[in-house]
Formats: sequence, C-alpha cells, structure tokens
Amino acid sequence: MPRLTAREMIRVLERHGFVLARSSGSHHIYKNALGKRVTVPVHASKTFHPKVLRSMLRDMDMAVDALKEELGK
Repeated sequence: MPRLTAREMIRVLERHGFVLARSSGSHHIYKNALGKRVTVPVHASKTFHPKVLRSMLRDMDMAVDALKEELGK
C-alpha cells in the first residue's frame, strides 16, 4: 500500500474527474459526474493510514494496483 498525503490524494482524485464539492472542517468532500463521493481528511502533511487510503480507493472504485501504477511506485 503506497503512503500518500492528502495533497497527493487530491491530485489523483482531480485527475479522475473529481471536484471539490464542499468541506466540513478538515474533511474535503469530492464528487464526480457519476455522483461518487470521496471524503479526504486534510491534516497538514501527515500520511494516510492504510485503512483510510483503502476506504478512499473503494469509494472511487479504484484498485490499489491501479493507484500504484499511476503513481509509478
């Protein structure tokens, strides 16, 4: 599982057609044209726990292997 920060994950989301719909405190909610919603906890430059990252990937219907390929890791 790659280790990503919120900024890196937001870049991936935006490349896949997600846009910032709203924010609630430190949580940014991104949506795409199909109505899928992904919540990104933004906490400085901390990396996501693998379970949190896996949950975000599940919400955007993306496999871990596809993410690794996109990041070149």
